[in-house]
Amino acid sequence: MTTQEQLTQVFNNNFVAYYRAHVAHVNILGRNFASDHKLLQGIYERRQEQIDRLAELLRTLDDYMPCEIQDVLNNSEIGTGIFEEDADGFLHGVKDDMEHLKGSYEELMAVAEKNGHEEIANYAQDQILDIAKSIWMLNATLS
Repeated sequence: MTTQEQLTQVFNNNFVAYYRAHVAHVNILGRNFASDHKLLQGIYERRQEQIDRLAELLRTLDDYMPCEIQDVLNNSEIGTGIFEEDADGFLHGVKDDMEHLKGSYEELMAVAEKNGHEEIANYAQDQILDIAKSIWMLNATLS
């Protein structure tokens, strides 16, 4: 696999993970609303920032950001279905998405290293650490 192909896959996965975290942020209810709402906001904002960053990385490799939203949705490895509509369901769904996204960035790191794109591998490693922190915070909230 090329670095560009894996970057595109990460873009698709990140886009869907961002959207689903934003949905959870807006729709969450319950006694822990304020803290859950804030936790999810931090997650979706960090994923939203990566949409532009990933697109720019693709351009540095003379490739293009996916242009059709339907292609992004169809090619994401993260499902686009609904969450269980209670607080724990939203949090579990976002946690599952983050775990999958972390794996996508781990694959990007390996592919980029193999293809001599050390700067992209370093970027992927930074994202792996950020996502791992989000997973830890979600696990701590759910326990």
